[in-house]
Parts: sequence; structure tokens; C-alpha cells
Amino acid sequence: MDIQRWSKIAWGVGLALLIAAPFLGVYPIFMIKALCFAIFACAFNLLLGYTGLLSFGHAAYLGAAAYVTGWLVRSAGFSPELGILAGALSGTVLGAIVGFIAIRRQGIYFAMITLAMAQMIYFVWLQAPFTGGEDGLQGVPRGTLFGLIPLQSDLVMYFVVLAAFVGVFLGVVRIVHSPYGQVLKAIRENEPRAISLGYDVDKYKLLAFVLSTTLAGLAGALKTVALGFATLSDAHWSLSGEVVLMTLLGGMGTFAGPVVGAFTIIGLQNFLADRVGSWVTVIIGVIFVVCVVGFRRGFVGELLAWLRRRQPKQP
Repeated sequence: MDIQRWSKIAWGVGLALLIAAPFLGVYPIFMIKALCFAIFACAFNLLLGYTGLLSFGHAAYLGAAAYVTGWLVRSAGFSPELGILAGALSGTVLGAIVGFIAIRRQGIYFAMITLAMAQMIYFVWLQAPFTGGEDGLQGVPRGTLFGLIPLQSDLVMYFVVLAAFVGVFLGVVRIVHSPYGQVLKAIRENEPRAISLGYDVDKYKLLAFVLSTTLAGLAGALKTVALGFATLSDAHWSLSGEVVLMTLLGGMGTFAGPVVGAFTIIGLQNFLADRVGSWVTVIIGVIFVVCVVGFRRGFVGELLAWLRRRQPKQP
């Protein structure tokens, strides 16, 4: 059986497990949080795994969307779908501004510009009066989706987030397999050669950056509506480090890798938080080191490499 067929079977099994999870005793709020971060990790993987751009400030866009959505839904009376749309658009606008500045640089210079801009955005959320400062933005109502679907039930909210996750996942797959996605991979592999072929590399990279920040904004908006609050931790630099960890742990440049990485990290944080306290960061750090040393392709990347080695060689 070839890898593509194995992948389709795995995706089908994974979707079935996600649908059945709340009915198998898994806490819906945990699943909602994990799915939101899975969307965030997929967005980051589109930038790092398929374009080769390392952003150290991606939490800025999730945090911006979280605050925008939270304020509009709680204080301005927006419906949840409009609040989520506005949050995603805030990620688009911020991504376009930061990307226009940063995309002209490469490597560590690009990464440091994204980190610096993210810290500036974080300071805005810390000082702005409507964000609640260190207390965060509390009491965001879920409301009624499209005026038809009440979101007060955790189960209903879970399936709304699951539908958004499936849409994002399929959208990323479509982008990567499109001609545009092939150009992105060409830029990742050999940017000078892509330039020599006549591609406007900066334009392609900027669009990839904006697409990634838009999806990151969607993750932040969904998280705020589902959990009912937005805090400074949503925009902190440490969250930018966590999404890098999720992507590398699961498998950079694979579709399922960021999802596996997100569920692994969020699961460990929830399982270990009450047992080891602040040591949870140390344990996750050790796991990351072990993964980098022993599984450099990540969980999914190593599995795909093993399957390729087992395939019969073509004559």
C-alpha cells in the first residue's frame, strides 16, 4: 500500500476520533483548546514548513485576534461569527504590515524583525485600556452563531471549532498542492533559482506570510469565543516558541505533524500542570531535546520516512 493511501486512511481515522472524542469521555474544553492550537500550528507550518520562513513572533497575530474578537463580542455587541471574522482580519492586516517590513530580509534577520514587531504589539495590548492589562479581557459571551445555533453548550462549541479546523486543514492541503504552493516549496529549497526563473519571490513570501497570520488570527478568535477570555499570554513571546515546538515535534513540512505536535504539547501541559507545577516547562523542554536528537523529522516525519523505506523499489 502506498503512502498516499496510508495518509488518507490515517486522516479518516483521525477525523473519526475527533468526532467521537466528546462521546468517549474526553473533556470538550480540552479538545477545543487543542484544536485552536492545532489551527495555529498549521498556520505556522505553512510559513516555516512550506516556505522556509521562521517567525519568532507569531503569537502576536493570535493575541491580536483574541483581543479584537473579545472586545467586539463583549463590548460592541457583535455576533460571534462577525467577531471571529474581524479577529481573522486583524491577523491579516497586522501580517501585511509586519510582512511588508520583514519580508525584505532573510534568515535570522527576518526572525528577529518578526520578534521585535511582536514585542511592540505585545506592549500595546499591555497598555491599551480596553484589554484589561494584566487581568485580561474577561467575560466574553459565546452568543448565537448566525442567529440560529446557540453556542452555550460545550459540545456545540466543540463541533463548530472542529468544523473550522477541518476547513483550515483542507485549505492548507489545497494551498500546498496548488501551483502557488509548488512555487513556495521551490523558494524554500532554492530561492536564488526561483528568482532566476522569473518569480517575484518577495510577493510570494508576503502572501504566504499574510495567509499564515490570517489563520493564526482565526485560531485566536475561536479560542476567545470558546473559552470566554483573552489574556496577555495569548500574545506573549513564549507562545511563539511553543508553536515552533509544536511544529518541529510533530513534523515540519507535513500536514498532520503540526496537529500531532499541538495535541501533544497541550495534552502534556494539561496532564502535568497539577502534578509537577512549573516543572512542566522543563519536562517539555527535555522531550523537545530528545525529539531533536533522536527524531529530527518529528513524529509524523519519521513515520513517513519509515514507510518510504519499506516501499518496494521501482524497477
